[in-house]
Amino acid sequence: MLCSDGYLWIVKFQNNPQHTRVLANEMMATRLAAEIRLTVPQTAVVEVPHALIAGTPELEISLGATTVKCTSGLNCGIRHMGGLMPGQVVDFLPEEQLREIRNLEEFAGILALDKWTGNSDGRQAVFVRSAREKRYTASFIDQGFCFNAGAWKFQDLPLRGSYPREVVYERVRGWESFEPWLTRIETLDEAAIFRCAMEVPPEWYGDKFEELDSLLRSLVERRREIRRLIDEFRRTDRNPFPNWIGKI
Repeated sequence: MLCSDGYLWIVKFQNNPQHTRVLANEMMATRLAAEIRLTVPQTAVVEVPHALIAGTPELEISLGATTVKCTSGLNCGIRHMGGLMPGQVVDFLPEEQLREIRNLEEFAGILALDKWTGNSDGRQAVFVRSAREKRYTASFIDQGFCFNAGAWKFQDLPLRGSYPREVVYERVRGWESFEPWLTRIETLDEAAIFRCAMEVPPEWYGDKFEELDSLLRSLVERRREIRRLIDEFRRTDRNPFPNWIGKI
């Protein structure tokens, strides 16, 4: 959607079929990622007027055999990485190009964040370059299933939150490969964690302030669990870090 600031935004609506809380998750987890300086898009609250919904037949959600109109009001916006002019944005790269992206090492950092936030989906990324650039940069998108989607209860399964293509983990040699992001999470100020939820509209989580508070306090405690969760992933039959030489 083209918004009043002149930029394109991907908009997630409150009545999406996944859960209303995925809007809160998207904003909070993306801002946590930005807090530790991972490459993620900007997020914002986007107000969609009822008149726009009523006058735009395309603004509807398919629910299999039926469709429903998107909800007006406060919805979640994720800044479109390509902008208005045709840079180039893709969601798949051949292995050769994937190895050459500018920030390949950040896949280790986003894995640490996904383990911390209990992402119950696979990791997603898009790859962006301008018309003048040869190499792409990964931008990490779709944080809606962090905190286990609408459940807001952590269910830590080893393979969850990982990127499906092993090539992005080839440079992982040990714990140093997760730096500086792992230490940034482990030492992140409690106030900064709570600040990432300050702009989330209460209707995105059903006005259940006590549940939001409990979630954020769990995040504070879970900082000490990230290394264990990464190590459980490392030990799976998938063998995601074949070049690991560091100490366990």
